[in-house]
Amino acid sequence: MLTRRDFLQVAAATAVLTSQAPLARAAARQSITQDQLLAFKPVGQVTLLNFTDIHAQLKPLYFREPSVNVGVGEVKGLVPHLTGKDFLKKFGIKAGTPEAYAFTSEDFAALSRSYGRVGGLDRMATLVKAIRAQRPGNTLLIDCGDTWQGSYTSLMTKGEDMVDAMNLLGVDLMVPHWEFQYGEARVKELISKLKFPFLAQNVKDTEWEEDVFPHTATFERGGVKIAVIGQAFPYTPVANPRYMIPKWSFGIRDEEMQKKVDAARAAGAELIVVASHNGFDVDRKMAGRVKGIDVLLTGHTHDAIPQVVRVGDTLLVASGSHGKFLARLDVEVKNKKVTNYAFKLMPVFTDAIAADADMAAFIEKVRAPHKAVLEKTLARTESLLYRRGNVNGTFDDLICQALLDERDAQIALSPGFRWGASLPPGSDITAEDVYNQTAITYPNAYRSEMSGQMLKDILEDVADNLYNPDPYYQQGGDMVRVGGLGYRLDVAKPIGSRITDMTLLKSGEKVEASKPYTVAGWASVNEGTQGPPVWDVVMNWLEKKKTVNFGDSQAVKVVGA
Repeated sequence: MLTRRDFLQVAAATAVLTSQAPLARAAARQSITQDQLLAFKPVGQVTLLNFTDIHAQLKPLYFREPSVNVGVGEVKGLVPHLTGKDFLKKFGIKAGTPEAYAFTSEDFAALSRSYGRVGGLDRMATLVKAIRAQRPGNTLLIDCGDTWQGSYTSLMTKGEDMVDAMNLLGVDLMVPHWEFQYGEARVKELISKLKFPFLAQNVKDTEWEEDVFPHTATFERGGVKIAVIGQAFPYTPVANPRYMIPKWSFGIRDEEMQKKVDAARAAGAELIVVASHNGFDVDRKMAGRVKGIDVLLTGHTHDAIPQVVRVGDTLLVASGSHGKFLARLDVEVKNKKVTNYAFKLMPVFTDAIAADADMAAFIEKVRAPHKAVLEKTLARTESLLYRRGNVNGTFDDLICQALLDERDAQIALSPGFRWGASLPPGSDITAEDVYNQTAITYPNAYRSEMSGQMLKDILEDVADNLYNPDPYYQQGGDMVRVGGLGYRLDVAKPIGSRITDMTLLKSGEKVEASKPYTVAGWASVNEGTQGPPVWDVVMNWLEKKKTVNFGDSQAVKVVGA
C-alpha cells in the first residue's frame, strides 16, 4: 500500500486545487517523485510485476475510479465493493492526497487539475526497467489481459500495435479476453508475433475438448522454480460475439485448474502463480476452492486494491486498469511455501515519471500515420465525463443521447463496458476520446423495435450478471446504460424481479410489456447487425452540439444495497 513516506504533503497544492490549477500542478509535481513511487524494500527471491486491462492505451490519460460498486451476498461490504470515503477509511488514505486521487472518485475533477494524467506506456516502461535493474534475474512481468483492444490505433492495426508494444516492454506472459474480438485467425496470427507465452488453461476445442492454448509456463527467478497457469475470461462467447470464435469453448473449469496446479507442483514448482482474467469476485471464490495457488493475479473487473487480499494461503492481487497502476509483489519462498512477502500498487503518475526513450519513440511511430484523426477536436465538455459506475456513466449518457437523436429512437442502450478514459470539465473532446469509448470490431449502431417485455428481460439478464449472489454466475461488466428510460433496480431481489417502474423519461409514460418501442443501441453480439459505426454517430452528434454538459443521471434508482 502507498504510505505517507511515498508522498510528501504539500498543503498549498490542496488549498488551490479549484482556483489556481497551474500552481497546484507545479506543487503536485514537486510532491510526487519517481524515486518515491519506486521506493520499496525488496523481500525474498522473486519479484512479480503485474498490470491488467490496459485496453490498448499507449498514451497518458485521466481515469476516474467508480463511485458505486455494489457487492451482494457474501462479498457485500468487502473490497472491491468499497468506494469513495469508505475506501479511504478502509485503507487509511487522507482525502485530497495523491493516493485519494489514484484510488477513488472523491473530488476527482478538482484533483485532476493538481495531479494530472496517469499511465502512458513509456512511463510504465521506465518503472519496469528500474525494478528489473534493482532485481536482475529475479523479476517476472505478467500481463493479465485486455491488452489488444480499446483504442483507435489498436483497431486500425487489429491489435498489432499492442503486440509490438508488449514485446518491447519485455512482458514474460499474458492471458486473454478482449483479444478474441479479432477472431480466431487473427488471434493465432498475433500470437505468432509474440515473444512470450499466451496462456489459457480453460479454452478448449469444441470438437475434441483439447486445449487450444498452452496452460502453463515455467520460469526460474532468484533460484526459485515458478509455474504460471493462465486463465482466460470464462464467459467470452456470451459477453462477446460467439461467431468470431465458433470452434472454442470457455468456462471457469476450476476442477481443471486444480489438476494443473497439482501437476505443476508434482513437476517441481516451488511457487504456483495463476494469471487470471476471471474478475475479482470469481477469483476470490476460485482461490477458496482450488488448493495450492500461492499467488493469484486477477484482472477483468478493473479493481485497484492497494493491499494484497488473502484467501487462505493464496495472495490475491488486483492491479487496476488502463495502465494506471503497476503492481509489485516480492515473495520469499522456502520449502515450496511463501514465508514472507511485500506489496506495492504504484500509481503511474505521468508528470512524476520520466518517459522511456525507446517506448516513447515506438508510440510516436505508431500514432504518426493517424495523427490527423486522433487530434480532431469535435466539441468541449463543461462536465466530468467518465464511464465507470455500476448503473451509469456520463460518457455513456452522452453516447445514449447521440443514439436517441441521430437514430431517431425512443430508448437507447449502451453496453456496460468498464473500459474508456475520463475527461475532466473544460476538456476538448477529440475523435480519439470517442474511439477510446467505442473501439471494437462490432460497432454497428442498430435501430430496431423491441417490446416492453423484451427490454425488461434484457435489463433483468444484465442485472443478474452483476448481482447474482454466486460470483460464478457473474460476468464482470456494469449495467447496460439506458437513454430515454428510467427504472428501479432492487439488487436484493432474485432474477426476474429486480427491474420495476420502467418509465419513458420524455413523456412520463410507464413502459408496457406488450407495447413496441423504437430502440437504438450498439455492440450487438449478433452476427449481421446493420447500422453505421457508433463512433460516426457520436462524432456527428458532437460536432453539431459543440458543447456538452452531463450531470450524474438519476434515471435509475438503486435500492436493496
